[in-house]
Amino acid sequence: MEISEIAKVIEGVLFVSGDGVDIDAFKTKYEMNDREFNKCIDLLQEKYNENSGINLIRFKNKVQFCSNPAIADSITDILNPIRERSLTKTALETVAIVAYKQPITRVEIESIRGANSDYAIQLLMNNNLIEVVGRKDAVGKPLLFGTTENFLKRFGLSSIESLPDYEQLLDRIRVIHSQGDSLFREYDVPNPNEPDTQTQAIQGEHNLEQAINSAKENSPQEQPA
Repeated sequence: MEISEIAKVIEGVLFVSGDGVDIDAFKTKYEMNDREFNKCIDLLQEKYNENSGINLIRFKNKVQFCSNPAIADSITDILNPIRERSLTKTALETVAIVAYKQPITRVEIESIRGANSDYAIQLLMNNNLIEVVGRKDAVGKPLLFGTTENFLKRFGLSSIESLPDYEQLLDRIRVIHSQGDSLFREYDVPNPNEPDTQTQAIQGEHNLEQAINSAKENSPQEQPA
């Protein structure tokens, strides 16, 4: 295969991956040496130069696309409001899953949600709603997350056992996701800087149980096949 064609494949893989991809994966697939691989990267870096909104970087034997640092402020100005609008759905779904399944890893959370949860996990940790409680005895020793005492206090729960049935909650999440809607669109993430009262835990609701019940009552019912 021509160098230019391989460069297209590398370009596509990096776009779909979103993360760094090991250089050896490409070299092994196409039986390339360092010089041939570097030619592919040169072609892509020429295309994604300082005049492009996307740049190609190399680090720790990996290659990855990233945004052009010169337009970082403009990207932030546009993306932050978009992230804020989706923040409630992502954060509350994530904290609910952690509450029911703890201790749980990030990968397990994302398997249930079907979406990346890095941002939500970091937000919830910053708000002291979840915390690292250990490491799973598995390959890579991934971090395990659980809820905090502050979670119970903020959501007006006496204990984790006070939560609604887990399977009922997940059924509602799946139904509403399939319809392209948000389970918790109207609720705000608790703000640790607000007065520490249960009634301010979720806007328009007093605790997580009421929020979940309201979502279940207002969501469409599944139709029999």
